[in-house]
Amino acid sequence: MKNWLRLCLVVLVISTAHAADKIPLRIGWTAWSDAEAVTRLAARILESRLDQPVDLMLLDIGIQYQGLANGDIDAMLMAWLPLTHKPYMDKVGDQLVNLGPLYTRARLGWVVPDYIPKDQLNSIEDLRDRKVMRKLSNQIHGIDPGAGLMQASENAIEDYGLDRYRLISSSGAGMTAALTRAIKRQKWIVVTGWSPHWMFSRWKLRYLEDPQGSLGGRERIHALVRKGFYQDFPVEVTEFLTRLYLPLDELETLMDRANDISYDEAVDEYISNHPRRVDYWVSGKLDP
Repeated sequence: MKNWLRLCLVVLVISTAHAADKIPLRIGWTAWSDAEAVTRLAARILESRLDQPVDLMLLDIGIQYQGLANGDIDAMLMAWLPLTHKPYMDKVGDQLVNLGPLYTRARLGWVVPDYIPKDQLNSIEDLRDRKVMRKLSNQIHGIDPGAGLMQASENAIEDYGLDRYRLISSSGAGMTAALTRAIKRQKWIVVTGWSPHWMFSRWKLRYLEDPQGSLGGRERIHALVRKGFYQDFPVEVTEFLTRLYLPLDELETLMDRANDISYDEAVDEYISNHPRRVDYWVSGKLDP
């Protein structure tokens, strides 16, 4: 009996040391609501179901692409393809591995509150009107300067001859704060927006028409990893990331809940409410 106990202790010590020696998976992310929801969901499942430690690294999107190419981070779960992040993929795409889409039917655009009359402002072309300029104080409220949406917005300003406007760099949170203030006062505002986003479930908003297509069309959001990822992490981790796919309505519900409570609590709710889907992501098996 004593020898058996000693053997159990040795096995326990070895197992604990092995777990402690696991390499943390470094996931880059940017504080966009959809990216945070997906990234925190993946991290929670990796840690709780696959015993894979995770380090979340808050980085600008351009730095994430370069970090993957350099091997400074291991993964990112927010690659907007094929158009929005094309400049980054053109530079370093051949140094990355694409594990496939996490969700589809996403889009970018310029967004206004629905109380702004359509007969005065319904298209980006309408922004050239002097009365519209005055009501908007010649401003378009953006997000972080390195975002693909901001680069596309700069292109739209040039394409539509909107050189009198100032594209204000901020952050995702800064953009929604400006939108919140404007809606409370029923003021005119244009913001750089994207779907999925919780703001569409909270307020009545609409995209401005973009007849020149400067801001792109429908997009897919992909998981990217560095080269050598498959060799450095358990095969189950790679397989989990390739199976991770969220229907857009489920993601928007998760994001809306996160805005009311917290991302951690919303992630826990999602996992609890979708056990069969999560089991498939982890194991690759669907129970009948």
